[in-house]
Amino acid sequence: MSYILALDQSTSATKAILFDETGSPLDREVREHQQLYPEPGWVEHDAEEIWQNALEVLHGLLQRHPDKTDDLHCLSLTNQRETIVVFEKTSGTPQHNAIVWQCRRGDPICQELITAGHEEEVRRKTGLKIDTYFSASKLAWMIRNRPDIKAKLEAGEALVGTIDAYLIYRLTGGRVFATDHTNACRTLLYDIGALRWDEGLCDLFEVPMAALPDVRESASMFGETDLDGSLGRPLPIAGVMGDSQASLFAQRCFEPGAIKVTFGTGSSILLNIGEKIRYTDSGAVSTLAWVYRGQATYSFEGLINYSAATISWLKDQLGLIDSSAQSEELALSVPDSGGVYLVPAFAGLSAPYWSTTARAAIIGLTAGSNRAHIVRAGLESIAYQLRDVLEMMRQDAGLELQNIQCDGGPTANRMLMQFTADLSGLELVVADIPDISPLGAALAGGLAVGLYDTLEDIAALPRPVAVYKPQMPREEAESKYAGWQEAVQRVL
Repeated sequence: MSYILALDQSTSATKAILFDETGSPLDREVREHQQLYPEPGWVEHDAEEIWQNALEVLHGLLQRHPDKTDDLHCLSLTNQRETIVVFEKTSGTPQHNAIVWQCRRGDPICQELITAGHEEEVRRKTGLKIDTYFSASKLAWMIRNRPDIKAKLEAGEALVGTIDAYLIYRLTGGRVFATDHTNACRTLLYDIGALRWDEGLCDLFEVPMAALPDVRESASMFGETDLDGSLGRPLPIAGVMGDSQASLFAQRCFEPGAIKVTFGTGSSILLNIGEKIRYTDSGAVSTLAWVYRGQATYSFEGLINYSAATISWLKDQLGLIDSSAQSEELALSVPDSGGVYLVPAFAGLSAPYWSTTARAAIIGLTAGSNRAHIVRAGLESIAYQLRDVLEMMRQDAGLELQNIQCDGGPTANRMLMQFTADLSGLELVVADIPDISPLGAALAGGLAVGLYDTLEDIAALPRPVAVYKPQMPREEAESKYAGWQEAVQRVL
């Protein structure tokens, strides 16, 4: 049997997963990291903590499976996208906390560029909106506010990359500074048609282009690592993909029209649109799904900032639940939300509204409302936001969706999955492993090292799923959705 080791660096934690050649997960190791909020609307991670956690989970997992070390084919990597790190070239030491995709500090810079009329130019090249969700305005903020970092970047003494590029640099001891197309295309600095960093975009955001990483296909080699001396032999790093595209790949959404939803801290809905770029005006962005053997595959993407993060907020900030798992039990203790809607606009609202000024609210409270109604409203807000994006996708793509491929930790919440099927009126096909993004990276790594020869080989691998069919009467589902839309308008 052959094995692939995968590293999943997500917004909340770093995980190591061991897969066999059929794509079955055998074991995993997890470390959470701190969420830092230096100012309202700002979110940071300690990149050095993330690096140390990466080593710990990889070491911990391999120590439990010494018999499989000789049969490891590669280390694959998937990561939270858009989060940006500036680090020293000689040592790899971070020069600032990583600025997270959720962080809104770049809003004024984005507004400057929109006011100056650059929005269409940026969209045409990147497929994205000028929004601080993406990396470039965070980097521009750092360059403007930290003259020491600006000087190091311009002098070639510091480098900048998304989390994957940073970890690859540390894993290879600084020998490889590279990212893949799925991460590069989320920065607002990358031309997704020409498949290269764009000098004009770098000038627009004041970023020295020489400080950016090499861009490679996901199913290619990214150097070798001995895991900081803990492996007896160098292990190839192969298979690198941003988390959402990695789950699209793992769900075998290889054909135009295939759609998947990753439920996570935020949620990403991706629709494969084929080999030609298309643009929309209704709120979706266009992005690279992957590049394979020189051919780009594109997708529409709808982005939701707060999905499982809303449940974390109910737990950590309000203390209404002791764990995320408790949310299902508490939500099922009431028949419905009692007319309560939670609109989780903690960092604005993304697709299809794209309002940076909207703020969260709990609407519809009465004297009879209790914590179970609020927690249920928090769970239901995930499904409502997904319905918003699905309606947008139908319009953009001109397709009637037959089912939705689903993955991510919250898919373990059966109440949420059934409510999502009811609200959307679509069958949900849920992957039977909660963390599928590292599987996508591992499958791409398997392609790179010759464990699989073609996409058809991957499509033929077993894929256990659970299926949820709509049960709620359509009239009731539409009434609930109308209430959500009214609540959103009040927030907007």
